[in-house]
Amino acid sequence: MVAPVTIATSYSAVEMPRLFPKMSMSEVDEKVRLIAEKVYASALKEEDTKDAMALFTVPEDCPIGLHEDRERALQKELAEQHSQESAKKKKNFMLKRSHSMSLSVSTDWALSLVSPLLSPTIPEPCQPEIFPDFQRVTISGDYCAGITVEDYEQAAKSLLTALFIREKYSRLAYHRFPRTTAKFLHNARDEEWREEDEILPDIWPYPHEGEDPYSMEGIPEDLNYMLQMKDGIVHVYDNAEALKQEQPHSLPYPDLETFAIDLSHVLAMIADGPTKTYCHRRLNFLASKFYLHEMLNEMAELKELKSVPHRDFYNVRKVDTHIHAAACMNQKHLLKFIKTTYQTEADRVVLEKGCQKITLKEVFNNLNMDPYDLTVDSLDVHAGRQTFHRFDKFNSKYNPVGASELREIYLKSDNYIKGEYFARLVKEVAAELEESKYQHAEPRLSIYGRSTSEWESLATWFIQHKVHSPNMRWMIQVPRIYDIFRSKKLVPHFAKMLENIFLPLFEATVNPQKHKAIHIFLKYVTGFDSVDDESKHSDHMFSYKSPKPESWTTDDNPPYTYYLFYMYANIMVLNNLRKERGLNTFQFRPHCGEAGSITHLVSAFLTADNISHGLNLKKSPVLQYLYYLAQVPIAMSPLSNNSLFLQYSKNPLREFLHKGQSHWNENESYDCLFFTFSQITCDLCEIARNSVLQSGLSHQEKKHFIGSNYLQDGPEGNDIRRTNVAQIRMAYRHETLCNELSFLVDAVKTESG
Repeated sequence: MVAPVTIATSYSAVEMPRLFPKMSMSEVDEKVRLIAEKVYASALKEEDTKDAMALFTVPEDCPIGLHEDRERALQKELAEQHSQESAKKKKNFMLKRSHSMSLSVSTDWALSLVSPLLSPTIPEPCQPEIFPDFQRVTISGDYCAGITVEDYEQAAKSLLTALFIREKYSRLAYHRFPRTTAKFLHNARDEEWREEDEILPDIWPYPHEGEDPYSMEGIPEDLNYMLQMKDGIVHVYDNAEALKQEQPHSLPYPDLETFAIDLSHVLAMIADGPTKTYCHRRLNFLASKFYLHEMLNEMAELKELKSVPHRDFYNVRKVDTHIHAAACMNQKHLLKFIKTTYQTEADRVVLEKGCQKITLKEVFNNLNMDPYDLTVDSLDVHAGRQTFHRFDKFNSKYNPVGASELREIYLKSDNYIKGEYFARLVKEVAAELEESKYQHAEPRLSIYGRSTSEWESLATWFIQHKVHSPNMRWMIQVPRIYDIFRSKKLVPHFAKMLENIFLPLFEATVNPQKHKAIHIFLKYVTGFDSVDDESKHSDHMFSYKSPKPESWTTDDNPPYTYYLFYMYANIMVLNNLRKERGLNTFQFRPHCGEAGSITHLVSAFLTADNISHGLNLKKSPVLQYLYYLAQVPIAMSPLSNNSLFLQYSKNPLREFLHKGQSHWNENESYDCLFFTFSQITCDLCEIARNSVLQSGLSHQEKKHFIGSNYLQDGPEGNDIRRTNVAQIRMAYRHETLCNELSFLVDAVKTESG
């Protein structure tokens, strides 16, 4: 059982300074930690014993066991009915449900719609014209939870605690936190939500037409701050004296022990029976409710879409938020480019091995092949059935014709020709996006952490080849390959890898005049990604006792959670420093939940703005429901998963969509979505709108692409003339989320009342 945690005002947005509130392990936290460690141990054991070919096959429970569980639940419910205390709680809660919706915790129209359905005594107010009338599915009577009052109250308290924790970490890192959920959390603390207290990522819009995106003018001056890596986190000091006195500049420096305590509370929820039951039932209800909504309102939604002039799915804005720069072109495009360069530049020196310089023609001669004979099949860059459950084979597909030399020449930014071919390929893809007008992309470029010079090299490549495009933003992916660097004696400890990744960013923020190329490049970087094979697990169990990065000197790779915490910690400090300087901030958007332990998704729940994949949410109803309540965006990739971990037809994308979880998939997947999952136009347009919302596009661009009020709740925030998403659908989504959140808040307020 999860130990109850008081919902204190220490998480209050009003009282919270821009400092990281540190905690120490208490008696309650110690009990929770032990439960969390059992969850970790169970996850590690599962990793060791699982059948690789049945990674996502969850065995059904024994029918006899299910029958016995139902019998026990029935007996408990019957006993509760005879309890005077339970009867009093139910009555009190029913009264609370009747009146709580009148509170101003969300837009008045949504609350006024939920409240009358639960309490017929309250007249339904008039709805503004912008809020559509449609057939609604409601449940009335009792307290609508489907479980005993005690279990319900415990589950509600646990879920709210987890939401408070995520809100804290999101605010401190300038990540987004949904307005609707924030309003309900404020109500749970008896506080008023204010729009001016809302914290959003600070992302700069692309330069206007005629402006030079590479201009070196107006670069901020040197602050003369001192920088030092301490416990794996870059600390900022006002001057040398402050560094000597160990008095860092006032910024939120995360604390490993506090993070471990918060993480333990969410981990322990996974093993909590009442919480699992409650979340499982609510998720089933959400899926069934959408099915009924679609059956009742599909034609009304379609009628709305048909009435919108000019707009359809093909000319609404879409952002591919999950694409690797080295794979941003299709295989036919890459093949054509290779043949073209061979025909026109065969005698160009493209490689240098030792003292020998090698021309493009000599490269192909050494490979015993003629580019004229190359085909899409022989290029072999498409991941097929042979890559299933083989991340190594999947990665090898980035080598055209299986030759690392061709990858070096065509798909690298740091090579003998200074990444010219790679830049030309990327610019051709960008030109196609600009021509299509409505498609945008956020390609990922790699920073490995081998040395601090990687950033300068990448920034120089970006500026020298003029790679900027108004239809592209850039993400930085950091592969989790410390063990490879350590085995080759490239880094002495994990802290050195972190220093190589983050210290140049701090230096470019403190003194942009000295690092002009990095400063310019960072204008167009929107966030960071953590990538690698998640199914490779570490035997180390993450906890507050884990060694600090300076002490991580073994050849073993740190666990996934360890990587995520230290990446998040440095991004948090960096964002706060850049915000002080009036510079753009970054999001943390890791690959998570594609394979491996369920604990990865717990770590990301605290640290990530949004995630890629999220397939393993199917394994945990508690986490899946938490991701829904917090509206954590999930960038799903059915085609990529189909090649590597999960067959397309078994992908949970459709299931997540119906339950109302934000997500997005690759542009090329739309046709597959339409035919395989039988998605309707409104579904596809909703996915496209979600992709813009969770992308790294600036606030100004989002206002232009999906509506000036896009931050508002429900249909009020939707401009159907731009998004082609029916107002009925937006109203349904918002009312449903408000209803789910109201159950949690009312349970806590009833108990305290």
